[in-house]
Amino acid sequence: MRPISILAIYMLFWVVSAFLLLPIGVRTPDETGETLVPGQATSAPSNFRPGRLALMATGLSLILFGLFYANYVEGWISVDDINLLSWHNRAG
Repeated sequence: MRPISILAIYMLFWVVSAFLLLPIGVRTPDETGETLVPGQATSAPSNFRPGRLALMATGLSLILFGLFYANYVEGWISVDDINLLSWHNRAG
C-alpha cells in the first residue's frame, strides 16, 4: 500500500471517528442551567471542547486503522468472506 493511500484511509477513519464521538460528553444549556443567548438553539452544546474531541478521534482512528491495516497485511477477512451474493456457491 502506498503512503498516500495509507494517509487517505487514515483520514477517512479519523473523520468517521470524529462524527461518532461528537455527541459524547456534550451537554445542552438545559442540562447545565445556563441561559440561552437570543437566537440560540436549545440543542446547541454549552460545553463543546474541540481539542478533546480531536484527541479522542485520533485515538479511536489509530485503533481502527491499526485493525484495518493488520487485516490488509494478514488477510484475516477477504472480499470472498463478505460476499453475500456468493453464499449459495459455498453452501453445498
